[in-house]
This record gives sequence, C-alpha cells and structure tokens, in this order.
Amino acid sequence: MEKKSAYDENKIEVLEGLEHVRLRPGMYIGSTDTRGLHHLVYEVVDNSIDEALAGYCKNIRVSLNKDGSISVEDDGRGIPVGIQPKVGKSALEVAMTMLHAGGKFGHGGYKVSGGLHGVGVSVVNALSEWLEVEVKRDGALFFQRYERGNPVTGVVRKGDAEGTGTKVTFKPDKKIFKDINFSADILTQRLREQAFLNKGIKIELVDLRTGKKNEFHYEGGIVSFVKYLNRNKDVLHEQPIYIKAVREGMELEVAIQYNHTYVENVLSFANNINTHEGGTHLSGFRTALTRSINDYARKYNLLKEQDNNLSGEDVREGLTAVISVRLQNPQFEGQTKTKLGNSDVKGIVDSVVGEEMARFMEENPSTARMIVEKAIGAARAREAARKARELTRRKNSLERTALPGKLADCSEKDPRLCELYLVEGDSAGGSAKQGRDRRIQAILPLRGKILNVEKARLDKILNNEEIRAMITAIGTGIGDEFDIEKLRYHKIILMADADVDGAHIRTLLLTFFYRYMQPLIEAEKVYIAQPPLFQVVVGKKEYYAYNDRELKEILDKLGKDRDKADVNRFKGLGEMDSEQLWETTMNPAKRTILKVSLEDAVAADEIFTILMGDKVEPRKQFIFEHAHEVVNLDI
Repeated sequence: MEKKSAYDENKIEVLEGLEHVRLRPGMYIGSTDTRGLHHLVYEVVDNSIDEALAGYCKNIRVSLNKDGSISVEDDGRGIPVGIQPKVGKSALEVAMTMLHAGGKFGHGGYKVSGGLHGVGVSVVNALSEWLEVEVKRDGALFFQRYERGNPVTGVVRKGDAEGTGTKVTFKPDKKIFKDINFSADILTQRLREQAFLNKGIKIELVDLRTGKKNEFHYEGGIVSFVKYLNRNKDVLHEQPIYIKAVREGMELEVAIQYNHTYVENVLSFANNINTHEGGTHLSGFRTALTRSINDYARKYNLLKEQDNNLSGEDVREGLTAVISVRLQNPQFEGQTKTKLGNSDVKGIVDSVVGEEMARFMEENPSTARMIVEKAIGAARAREAARKARELTRRKNSLERTALPGKLADCSEKDPRLCELYLVEGDSAGGSAKQGRDRRIQAILPLRGKILNVEKARLDKILNNEEIRAMITAIGTGIGDEFDIEKLRYHKIILMADADVDGAHIRTLLLTFFYRYMQPLIEAEKVYIAQPPLFQVVVGKKEYYAYNDRELKEILDKLGKDRDKADVNRFKGLGEMDSEQLWETTMNPAKRTILKVSLEDAVAADEIFTILMGDKVEPRKQFIFEHAHEVVNLDI
C-alpha cells in the first residue's frame, strides 16, 4: 500500500455539525451500558490503528488512569493543528468537535480505515465529562481541552517536542453512562485482537489502578491469532494454512487450521472491524473452501463416484479460521458495521482462496488427506443426524401434537409476549407448571444433565431426548438451518438450582446455545433465572434473600426480631412450592433475571473450550485463576 502522502489541515473535510450525540448516544455507540462505554475506547484506538494501516504508527499505549479517565497514545503523525480553510478553525478542533469531520473521507489522509463512519473521536468528545488532546508534530507539543464536547481552551503550543504522535485522555460522562468504570479484561480482548490483525504493531495496556501491564505484539499476525484460538485444542496440522494476496486494490489475508473438535470457529474482519454477521468476504471464503476440498477429494478418489459432495457444514467441522480484508470503500450493513456488503469482494475472495487451497493441498497431501477424511466423517454423521433432525424441525403449520409431550405451553400466540422456562428436574418443573402465568409462560422440565455438546457430533446431539425437546419447543432449528423468524418464545429462561449441580446444568445449556443457537444469544433472547438462596420466616411474614449480602440486610432490618427469625437455605428449586416459585423467581413484576450477552466471541469460545472440552490442564488453570471470584460455594 502507498505510505507517503501529505496529511495536513486541507485533508480534514467537514460534512455536518455535532448534533444530537448527547441527546441520543445510542444512535452513535449502540448503547450507554458497558458495551457502549468501552466502544468509546475502541473509537480512539481505531484512529491510531488507521495510522498504523497507513504505515505511520508502530506503538499504541492505552492507560487506565486512577481518576477514572483513560489515555490512548500513539506514535503516528499527530492530528494536524493548522487552520482548516472551510471553517477557519484548527483542524484539531474540527476533528474533535464536528461530526463526520476527519481524514477518512474522499481520498484524503487514509487509503483504508476502520472507525465508526468517521464520527468516532468527536462522539467520544461529546460523551465525555472532559477530554484533553496532546499532539506532537512539527517539533512542537500542542494541547487542547474540551468539556462535554465544547472546547474550553484554544489549541495551545506547550513547548518543543521530539517525534510525532497523538495522546487523547478522556473521562466518560456519568450523566450519559450508567457505569463509567472501564474493565481491563474487556479491553484486553479487543486490543489483543487488533495486535493480531496488524502484524508487528505493539499495543500496551497499562492499568494504573492495579499496576498490571499487558503487551500485545505478534509478528505472526493472523497465523498467531489462529494458533491462539486453537491453543486449548488438539490440532490436525501444526502449521496453519496462510493465504495472502492483493487483488483489485483489496488486501486479503486468511489463516486456517483444523482441530479435532466438531464445531467451527471462523472470525471475519474488514478494515480491522469484526464483522460478526459475516458478509461477502465470508461467503466467498466458504464457497471456495467447500469447492476446493470437494475437488481434491474427487481427484484422488477419496470420494467415490456414488458419494454425494461434501457440504459446507462437513468441510467446516473443526475449522478455526481468520479472514481479514482491507479495502478502500467498505460498505457495511447496519449501524454497528457487523456485515460487509461490497458485492465484488465475494468473487475476489472465492478466486484467491480457491487457487491457494488447491495449491496447498497438492503440495501437502498428508494434511489434505486428514482434512478430507475429517469432512467425510462429518458427512456420515450428518446423514445419521438427518432423521433425528426431522423430528426437531418445526413445520410451517406446527400442530400442538408436534410439540414435546412434557412441554406445558402457554396460550398466547404472539412469540414476542411468550416466555419458555427450561427447568431443571421434574419436581421443580411441576411447581413451575402450577405456579406460572399460563397465558404467557411455557414450562419445559429437563431431566438430569443434558449432553455435553462440546464433546459430541451432531448425530449424537440430535439423538439426545432433552436436546430434541428443547429444539422442537424453541422452533428455530439449529446450525445452518437456524431461522430466528420461527422463534416461538422471545424470552428463553434457564432455571436451575442455586448450587454446584445447577451451575453445571446452566453451563451445559449455555454451551449448547452458544455452539448451536448462537443467534439467540446475539439477539439477547436467553436469560438466567435467579432463584433465592435463603428464606427468612418471622411469624407469618416471609422474606427472601438472593445472596449472603441480602440475607444480612434482612436480618439487620429485623432488629430485635432477629432472634425469632427462622433462616432456611434452599437446596434446590424442588423445595419451593408453586406459590413460592412464582413469587421469588417467575413473577415478571418481582423477579430478577440475568440477560446472557455475547460481549466477545473469542473469549466465549475460549471459556466453553476450557470448561467443557477434552483437555484437563487448561481447566485446572482456569479454576486456579478464577477460584477467588466464587461468591456462593455449596459443598
């Protein structure tokens, strides 16, 4: 890519003023919860990454400061500080205070860039209690301060400086965000991802609140990324397959490595943005992979004449891959840029991946044969699963008789108003059926622990009675046939005992939803019920506590009556009668339910692999590292 071009005040274009950002922040950063808060940091970091993409930045440092602010510093060119001719203000102030102002429009300062439609840093400024920016360029250090998006100083020259770069420090506005505490763990995942995607760049995360420091620097780029994703899995081939090409002005990088699990883990990126919903680059990759593996299998008679072709599902079993494209004018679908829409990208990716996979397999016949044999094994299992799948597929005109016999359905027909409780155990299921609101709440009791889907192929999964019942009741189908439009309940609530066994059952259920119905989690349709741990009885009055802290608060409030209190610890849901279960756990007006959200797919994949996979050592290490976080341990 071209590196050198003049980057000055003339490259900063102004499209419109900064309006409505504070009034409707969700339009710009998605939400004002933890996700939105951290999005502010990503926007500032993305500007530094864009400097790296342009070839000017090697080091980025993110500091979590003790006063609750955060700093992002890079050694790029530094934001221009000269007067922008169209508005008569410093280009720095224009970039920091005007929406759609920056060096990313037209063919200005950047050939490719990420960022949020160019609104990034001005939106961060608008949603911050205060923001300070320092720029090193032209041998000088420049400074400006803003409060809630408005400049409170001019652009001040503070002295001489060596080198170039930009440092942005900001404190999120507590009038906008529910919680302004940054999580080092959440930032770690994102910064590590960016370091993988940008080979050679060094990103530091320093938490000055705790003294902890992390450094991310990967000369292997996305090859290192794939190895990292597979580090707790047994791999088919030690070295990932690596493809790199530049076609029609677009850069493409792909890294592929198969493992012995039965699930695929493919991450796609466009201009460093994680395209969670895929898009044309992912479609092109999948088409090429399926075709090239089938062509090889036919050519060397690994697939017989009478055999059907391997499906996309077959060739992606146990696949871990990272696809990264960089293009000049990306077209993203949706506000949050999660799907790439450029139509020409599909053909380019298809062509490159097809050619390179064919070449790799010819040159590495033993690896090629292992990949094909794994896919053929998957095809056999898929055929065995077909009949089981028929039992779980919701027909267009679903009759009541097609639903599982033990499902107590609700009477409401509008899925948006309906809830499905997946309840551990028949006795708790019985109480839930009696205590529920029959109009909107359906109950599906689950007997015992469901199958661990992390260690099973689809045919075995679909032969499991409890899983079949769940799939049929939910109605969407699973895997490639998943259709959220057929969802029968817009709240799926996991209700298990508040003990170790209950936690295991919840983890088994969450593993199933993550691996086979992930769009339900992404659409925030999956919840976890919060049954109480304690019942406090004083005379005819009953109180419920959901944790030790609440129990102490209840006992403290009782004062003198504390000695008369009878405290019972619930061992399981089955100990509650139907009225208690309704009052404490199921009544929409009083209950507490936790929404399951997917903040970070890489982190989620890692946790499910560690907790539910075959390798014992990573699980021991995870328990050792996180044991101190346990709140209630029932021994």
